[in-house]
Amino acid sequence: MSEKVCVGAIGGAYGVRGELRIKSFCAVPEDVETYTPLTTESGEQTFHLALIRPIKNGFVARIAEVATKEEADALKGTQLFARRDQLPGLPDDEYYHADLIGLDVLDTGGTLLGRVKTVLDHGAGDLLEVQRPGSSETVLLPFTLAAVPTVDIGVGRIIADPPEGLF
Repeated sequence: MSEKVCVGAIGGAYGVRGELRIKSFCAVPEDVETYTPLTTESGEQTFHLALIRPIKNGFVARIAEVATKEEADALKGTQLFARRDQLPGLPDDEYYHADLIGLDVLDTGGTLLGRVKTVLDHGAGDLLEVQRPGSSETVLLPFTLAAVPTVDIGVGRIIADPPEGLF
């Protein structure tokens, strides 16, 4: 498992005083602030984040290391990572997206269907983007109990019972 989990992203500058637009990926959006200091995935940059107020699709925040609009704009698109040990534990049937990426997906007969490339959430429930073996083709698998009855992170696999014709 990755030692870091993406908890948000910088959307760019907000105003002219170095404030930033922050998009939170946390179940409770305000929690992004509690995991400070946040880092880039490589850990090369560290950010001490303080939320100022909510705005549409995110928050206005101040980062101690950012003082100008130009510095804020330069960080646009930067993903913010927290250490895994800072995050709360999850119930047995919930997973961090970072833990699912890279897992093998097998059907109920043990045939390899592919590997999880990414986890998508467009509001109607999560979808696993599964890359087919030996191909660049991907298939979107609904991440529901009916379509994905078993997730075994320890072994590194997902057992899927996909809808007929999906694969």
